[in-house]
Amino acid sequence: MSPRPAGLRADGAGDARGPAGTVRRLSFPRPERGAAVTAPSLEDPAAEVVLGCHVLGIEDQGDPVWGHVSRRDRDLGHVWLKAGPRGFDEVGAEDVVLTDLDGKRLLGSAPVPREYPLHTEVLRVREDVGSVVHCHPPHAIALAATGQPLYAFSNGAGPFAAGVPRYEAPVGLVETPELGADVARHLGDARALFLVGHGIVAVGASVATAVMTAVLLERACRLQLLAAAAGGVAPPLREPGSRYSHAEADGYLLRSWEYLVRRTNSGKDGKA
Repeated sequence: MSPRPAGLRADGAGDARGPAGTVRRLSFPRPERGAAVTAPSLEDPAAEVVLGCHVLGIEDQGDPVWGHVSRRDRDLGHVWLKAGPRGFDEVGAEDVVLTDLDGKRLLGSAPVPREYPLHTEVLRVREDVGSVVHCHPPHAIALAATGQPLYAFSNGAGPFAAGVPRYEAPVGLVETPELGADVARHLGDARALFLVGHGIVAVGASVATAVMTAVLLERACRLQLLAAAAGGVAPPLREPGSRYSHAEADGYLLRSWEYLVRRTNSGKDGKA
């Protein structure tokens, strides 16, 4: 176990220092596992990660306990990260840790996931990104395995009209900073990346937008596989042009996020 930072109590509460030496009081709320989680404030980053995990859980994005959500803490220069192994739907605040960009645990007691560089290296080079999601959604994995590009032929696929790049290195886990940096290079300025034979990476300015990017990517891949089974996507639909430009704004993602939060808290299945 890592040494406890100065000011950190055994219950997980304490101080954390940012790059400039400023101190902000931090604490983990301790809701009962399985309790409804309401939309958190920006002052509650651990709960924000928990809520993102719960939305991914109701969307069957788990595999079954692998995958993570991270949230950049711009005040501290660190990262709040879902630890493991926990299924997305069962994550509680005690399953979230605060790490620096080198993966050193600063707050919390759960183990830092081995693939933390997937998050930290993307955050290191993408200043516009506030959250990273890594998961193993089945339809995205299947479509990537075919070698076909993703065609944006629906409103839900609109955020990916510019394409989804591919990372094809034959690695099972992205568990070193070098591999994480390679993933970040392949992601470039895109919203998402296929980790071929593995899963996906999705990013956004917030946990909400990163999670919805992952959700919509999986739904877009599922639609394309359905179309392929019926004869394939018609050529005119393979180049959407500006048809789905309305789907590129974060507001489009957030409307669906709010709905899935309601479904998550009601305990219902959020599948389309």
